[in-house]
Amino acid sequence: MIKKSKKTPWPTKKAMEQVYDLKLWGGTANNFYSGDGSHALEITMPYIKEVTSFLKSFKAPISVCDLGCGDFNIGKQLIKFTKEYTAVDIVTDLIAYNKKQFKEEKVSFLCKDLATDTLPKADCALIRQVLQHLSNKEIQSIVTKLYQYKYVILTEHIPDGNFKPNLDIISGQGIRLKKQSGVNLLLPPFNFKVKEAKQLSVVSSKKHKGIIITYLYKVF
Repeated sequence: MIKKSKKTPWPTKKAMEQVYDLKLWGGTANNFYSGDGSHALEITMPYIKEVTSFLKSFKAPISVCDLGCGDFNIGKQLIKFTKEYTAVDIVTDLIAYNKKQFKEEKVSFLCKDLATDTLPKADCALIRQVLQHLSNKEIQSIVTKLYQYKYVILTEHIPDGNFKPNLDIISGQGIRLKKQSGVNLLLPPFNFKVKEAKQLSVVSSKKHKGIIITYLYKVF
């Protein structure tokens, strides 16, 4: 059993460290690998296409904060369309690895717990298949911090068809799909208030079950 840290009220950090240490999402001994959600082309290409289009729609590049950047296989393809790119993850060794691998001037990597730490400022926040791994208490803590961003691009793996949203889980490798549930920030208990909501992409995969859906929220 993973023990809770005195500094962190939830066991997320140790759970995510375990995922990478034990290669639960794949990878080899010499690298970090954030799973199919960050590498399978049928999942990543629609996302990259739509987010790139959004970023290119501005006359002047905007700043982006990637909340839960993982192995940065996605982020590295978006850098050139931004003013500056801040990549955040909870796993210390993963952030150290990314700093060595990616040294573009626009990019900075920070190790932070999204639920307990102050989040970097930016015009837009990307949260790609992160909240689905977290408990409702952690998600609620993160939601209160999202109001500082003008735009939030959120990706979640949810059941295909009708489902009961936002059933609680213990933070870790798994997601709510096993409970026939998924995260919807606009519904209770989160009630994230936005001015506009737009679906950017939806990917259906028999291999991964359910659908992977991305929304663009305009917050203010």
